[in-house]
Formats: sequence, C-alpha cells, structure tokens
Amino acid sequence: MSLYTLGLNHTTAPLEVRERVVFTPDALADALRDLVRARRVKEAAILSTCNRTEVYFQGGDPEPVADWLAGFHNLPAQSLSPHVYTLPRDKTVAHAFRVASGLDSMVLGEPQILGQMKQAVRSAESAGSLGLVLNRLFQRTFAVAKDVRSQTDIGSASISMAAAAVKLAERIFPSIAEQRLLLIGAGEMIELAATHFAAKSPKSVTVANRTLERGSKLADRFGADAIMLNELPERLHDFDIIVTCTASTLPIVGKGMLERVVKQRRHAPVFIVDLAVPRDVEPEVAELDDVFLYSVDDLSMIVQGNLRIRRESVVQAERMIADQAEHFLRWLEGRSVVPTITALHGHHDGLRIAELDRARRMLAAGTAPEQVLEALARGLTNKVLHGPLSVLNAAGEAERAELIAVLQRIYHLEEPDRGEP
Repeated sequence: MSLYTLGLNHTTAPLEVRERVVFTPDALADALRDLVRARRVKEAAILSTCNRTEVYFQGGDPEPVADWLAGFHNLPAQSLSPHVYTLPRDKTVAHAFRVASGLDSMVLGEPQILGQMKQAVRSAESAGSLGLVLNRLFQRTFAVAKDVRSQTDIGSASISMAAAAVKLAERIFPSIAEQRLLLIGAGEMIELAATHFAAKSPKSVTVANRTLERGSKLADRFGADAIMLNELPERLHDFDIIVTCTASTLPIVGKGMLERVVKQRRHAPVFIVDLAVPRDVEPEVAELDDVFLYSVDDLSMIVQGNLRIRRESVVQAERMIADQAEHFLRWLEGRSVVPTITALHGHHDGLRIAELDRARRMLAAGTAPEQVLEALARGLTNKVLHGPLSVLNAAGEAERAELIAVLQRIYHLEEPDRGEP
C-alpha cells in the first residue's frame, strides 16, 4: 500500500524558500480538493507551519505530487526539488510520530506542532480528502505524541520562540519595563508572546490586528490597547519592541516605513521579531542602522544554543516511537491483503452456491440424501482443489518447489517421505 510524506522543512530549506510554499488556512481546502480531484492521490492531508510544509498522501506517486506542490504556488519544480524530501511508507509513519511529538521541530519538544497537526487533519476532513488510512495514521500519531509528552521530559525541556524573543530583547534593552511593546496579529503565537512579555511588565502594550474586534479581545486579556493594521504607518514610531506574526501573504512592514520610523525616533533602537512565515517584515529592514530584526530562523539558533535536553529523554521518546511505528505498519500491511481475502471469499462462495444448486436438483429428482451429501462434498472438494492443482501441474521445476512449500504451509501438510537416496 503506497503511503508517502513529501515536503520541506527548516532542516532542508531556508526561510526564503519555506515562505513561498506556505498554504494559508483559506487556501488549504481548495488545495486538498484539487490534489484529490486531479486523481493524483486517494487521500491527502497538508501540514503547513512556519517550519515545514508537508503533504501526507496515500494512493499516488511522489513525482506528480511534487510537481503539483510547485505548480500550486506558481513555482518552477526545479526551484523546490533541492529542498524537497520524499519519505516512503515505513519512514512516513515514524516521521509523523516524531513531528507530532516535537522531536523534529526547530525547538525540540515544542508543543504547538501537535495542535497544528490536529488542525491539518480537521482541514482534510472538511475537504473530504481524509480516508481510512490517513485517519488511522493521524489518530495513532496523536496517541503516540500524548504518550511521549506524558512519559518523557521532552516537553518540559522546551524553550519557546516567544521566550527566546524576550531573552533576546533583554540583550538589547537594559529593562523591558521601560519599553513600549507592539504586538502585530492576534493568533496563537502572538498570544504566547504577549504572555511572556507581559511577565516583564513593559511600559505599555498595544495589539494591532486587521480586525479591531479580535485585536481588542486579546488586548483586554493583557490590559493593552488595540489598533487597526492601517494605523501602523502613523503609530509605528511609538514602539521600541515589535513582535509580529500574521497570516498575510505579503510583508506589512517595509524598509521605507522603517526608514521614516528611525528618523522619527531620532535613531533610538527598534527591536523587531518576525515570527511569521511568509515574513511580515521585508528582509531589507535588517540593513538599517538602529533596527534589530530577527526571523524565526534567527531565533531557532538562539533557542538551540540555550536548550538542555537530557539525552535519556530523547532516547526514550525515539524508542517509544519506533515501537508504535512497528505496530502501525503491521496494521497497514494487513490492509494490503484485504482485497485478496475478499476475492477468495467471493470465489469460494460462488463454488458453494453452484454445488448447493446441484444438490437441490438431485434431491428434487429423488436421489437419496446420503448420495446427495456425498456428491456435494466431493464436488466442493474437487472445485476447491482444481485451481491449486492445475497451477502446480503446469509449473516449472523451480516454481513447483515454491508452490509445494506454500501449499504445505497453507494446509499444514507433512513433507512427503522420499525414502533413502
């Protein structure tokens, strides 16, 4: 049974490549339907985060899916091929378990990926692209991730991007309590950043969002102000620390805007953390004096430098994943013989029906019941053995030896005694 993962992540592709293949939540359902409707695959789910874009699929070949991924994002296939990996069935299962458990994350053990994976499954369900195999895979994946996080210290050793952003800001400013904080966006990552920065009691906190209602809801939780995104050009110079993470497909803060901000601030430093993929801030902003810009890849290096994971926890988690992957693969292997089992049942049921019809006709003609039963048993036996014996008699010498071994195994036959040599 064909089962694959095809994609790219933070270990195979730089940020400028990853941000070009992100699937926005609004586009995900259409993408899944397009992939399945084109008869490239039978089942599909797409996991798209700031660190990875992966297509999990069953019933298709990797090459057309790779071409589809590039084409959907209007990219030449050769621009992605150096960064794309394809994992076959056995590796796909273990990979899904590792991803959900946080072992394949930029921040080892980070918990957000599990929620993102569950959302990917919900999107696939809504799009009608989730079938028996992928549904079983992901449900097993979530159970394994829960066990890994509850039975090892992987999760407790995680340092989030938001926590790393605070530590980095403390290197730029003597005291965050004296700085004015702007949070752009109102999603899970911004909420996490708000929690970490609020613990440092900044001078003020403002939330900027596309819709004022959602921004105000988050702002109220932290005693912050709320503004609209279209107010940024006039308000950006008011802030010392800017953390942004929106779902925008284009940058919302450009180099020209920051040049004006630096002048208005009379070269007071501006610290910017861009957690979005695609990026919210134009990369050229990093060229400006007095602007300290950091992306998710920049933060990951800081996080990994500060991370202390006990080796035994990783070994324990990998062992659990290997065991569970083996169990799932056995179930998957069993699924591959289902059509053959169904066909065998159908074939032999046909033989049964034919012999029963013959027996009924004999009874109706007045044949003795004992004779009918004998004929029924003999007829069934002959018809059941006809296929195997015909193939055995027609086989060549080498094939015949293999068939004899198979028949001995199926019918538990003793090897015939061929006498002394």
